[in-house]
Amino acid sequence: MAQKPSIPKGTRDFNPQEVAKRNYIFNTIRGAFETFGFQPIETPSFENSETLMGKYGDEGDRLIFKILNSGEFLSMFNISLVESIKTILFNFQLYLKEVNDFSEESTDAFKDNFLKEYPKIFLKEKKIKLEESKTNFNQLANDIWYFIDLHIIRQGEVEKLKLADNDTLSYLTMTVLGGFSLNLAPKYMSDYISEKALRYDLTVPFARYVVQHQNEIEFPFKRYQIQPVWRADRPQKGRFREFYQCDADVVGSTSLWQEVEFIQLYDTVFSALKLEGVTIKINNRKILSGIAEVIGASDKLIDFTVALDKLDKIGEDKVKEEMLSKGISEAGISKLQPLFTLSGSFESQIESLKGILSTSKEGKKGIEELAFINEAISELGLTTATLQLDVTLARGLNYYTGAIFEVAAPKTVQMGSIGGGGRYDDLTSIFGMKDVLSGVGISFGLDRIYLVLEELGLFPETVNKNVDVLFINFGDKEALFCLKAIKQLRSEGINTELYPEADKMKKQMNHANKRNIPFVVLVGEEEIKSNSYTLKNMVSGEQFKIPLAELINHIK
Repeated sequence: MAQKPSIPKGTRDFNPQEVAKRNYIFNTIRGAFETFGFQPIETPSFENSETLMGKYGDEGDRLIFKILNSGEFLSMFNISLVESIKTILFNFQLYLKEVNDFSEESTDAFKDNFLKEYPKIFLKEKKIKLEESKTNFNQLANDIWYFIDLHIIRQGEVEKLKLADNDTLSYLTMTVLGGFSLNLAPKYMSDYISEKALRYDLTVPFARYVVQHQNEIEFPFKRYQIQPVWRADRPQKGRFREFYQCDADVVGSTSLWQEVEFIQLYDTVFSALKLEGVTIKINNRKILSGIAEVIGASDKLIDFTVALDKLDKIGEDKVKEEMLSKGISEAGISKLQPLFTLSGSFESQIESLKGILSTSKEGKKGIEELAFINEAISELGLTTATLQLDVTLARGLNYYTGAIFEVAAPKTVQMGSIGGGGRYDDLTSIFGMKDVLSGVGISFGLDRIYLVLEELGLFPETVNKNVDVLFINFGDKEALFCLKAIKQLRSEGINTELYPEADKMKKQMNHANKRNIPFVVLVGEEEIKSNSYTLKNMVSGEQFKIPLAELINHIK
């Protein structure tokens, strides 16, 4: 039976019309980048795992696609061993349904079953202390965690192992065979199975690029990059596992004029795309740090910002619940209440923040930076976009240290953010660069922008234009005569095509109609003798015989 053709979830094929529309967006963004003085670079589609891991927070790390090592690694796995692992997991799954905690008596059967196969799995890895695992159940429980998607609740000793969901058995099998969730594995195993990963974004690879090529770069360095990235995310409308990012960054400058220019850049691109009503939201990580300080949660800044970033998605109550679960006190959360209701103009919100953050030096610095940016934009003006302060904006990434951007589509469209970015003052230091380089950058979400333009009917009618004129093929003699003219038309920038076969004229004309080709040229014996061409307008039906020079002018 023939295999049914398919593609992985979260990926897409693009037909010629879709590619033309995507290129329209690419070209618009690329043109704006170059107008603002950015230079293009490209980096590999995959990086060393250590380059990417730990740069995006726990949630981001779990979405990184890792690449299975090739070579001898798979030789340790065989069908019988995989089947044994399945059996062990199945028994473990049944076991967990029947017991709520671990005791010496109730775990014997499971331990015996697991330990029969455990040495086989790790026999070649000398770093694992097998004997210790056989006698220390806490150690064994830790090892199991690296194979099964479980939540381990620890209070001194392991009290309970709870299944995350009903897909644990198949999830584990994928983990063992394909490294699907290798970030959960201990480092010695993760490195042995996978040393490379598909890039998650373009910013971290760019930081690696800057450090690696620092002696070749003239700073401040303005670069743009348009390439695909991959994330093991749950596919849904506007969210894919493979998608393009269009980034622009400046490194080597702490000047806030860079933030001002990036706001102008967003406005320039969306105005050129005729996408009016876009909102450029801005916040500052220093303000978030100041708020965390005021509520007594400075040591939980990442947990605080990750939860706050979900406000639009899950609402105020759920955000508070998540903060409580992360150890932020009720008293501290109650101090956040003014933030949940903060509204009004940019200027009025700044005044409110001055009161809330009056005791935080870091917070006040963030207020100063936002005020500077707002005053500059107010003076310079924007064409179609609006700048809005959003103090709950807390893009859940570890590396932002100053301004944070997020771009919202017009309210008439139900769509997530279509762009975002921010300032990162120390990203290059994690790659060993002694001199700290401040950077700031933004990204355009191509796929979501595409969906918004499609929904609002904003693609120009000419965007799908590919061939201007089709020459009808009446035979080899006529085709050779046509190709001489076609060569000249193409040199004039006119997209021209010769129908390859001398098929019936009706079939060739239908081909032109189906492809929306506006003109066809007919050349027979009479045209060859008179050195002329019959040009037909496929829209009006009008046709006339003209010399080549006039033909070129007419089409142009």
